[in-house]
Amino acid sequence: MTEQHAFEQVRPVRLYERIVEQVEAAVASGELAPGQRLPSERELVTQFGTSRATVREALRVLESNGVVRSRPGDPNGPEILPFSARGLSKQLRRLARAEELTLAQLLVSRMMLDATANRLAAVLRTDDQLADMEAGIDRMRRALELGYDAFSEADLAFHEAVAVASGNTMIQVSNEVVRDTVLSVIADKIAHARNSKALMRRSLEHHEQVLDAIRSGNGPAAARASVQSLYDYYAGYVPASERHALRALLDA
Repeated sequence: MTEQHAFEQVRPVRLYERIVEQVEAAVASGELAPGQRLPSERELVTQFGTSRATVREALRVLESNGVVRSRPGDPNGPEILPFSARGLSKQLRRLARAEELTLAQLLVSRMMLDATANRLAAVLRTDDQLADMEAGIDRMRRALELGYDAFSEADLAFHEAVAVASGNTMIQVSNEVVRDTVLSVIADKIAHARNSKALMRRSLEHHEQVLDAIRSGNGPAAARASVQSLYDYYAGYVPASERHALRALLDA
């Protein structure tokens, strides 16, 4: 007998999800443009041939996803919103939680995103953007004596300045989501580590190397320094059996 193929169970699709899919598809195709209005709730019930509760749940999800906005007491239908990085950020955060990504997977993603942002920033940055990065480094130096929280905030300002200089919104949003998710997992461990101050000093040194490389327009050097910085700062919190993926990026 031949071995039978194992099929996965079929997931039932709720009616409100079908409504969400249709509205999001219409927005993506341009049939619904920012500023336009959806029909009234009553009209949507008629068009979709479903209950008012189902339509309301679909509208709730669409609003949560940043696709539409409903105002209490507004006689018109929900307004289609323009694309925003905030909406994308919400979706990426949900994905990271739903997939239960490991710390190693998150760190690999962050190392790749940071390296790419640094490469681009070295080529595309303006003088004003470079000044923002330098201000971030200055804050990191001052924060060494203030503790982990202050240092982390300064570190965040530096990385945001680099991400902005990359000129790529997807990199900015993705990096922010991955960075915040990583910190949510291990921030407490870093803050209370016995070598916390030594880690911060090492991190500052790497960030200064990144800044120097970006200032001189050396994208590859900026990428290497960034990857090394993240590895040195976080690898100790990853099980030894899972660090091979991180080391592969160091080799690259």
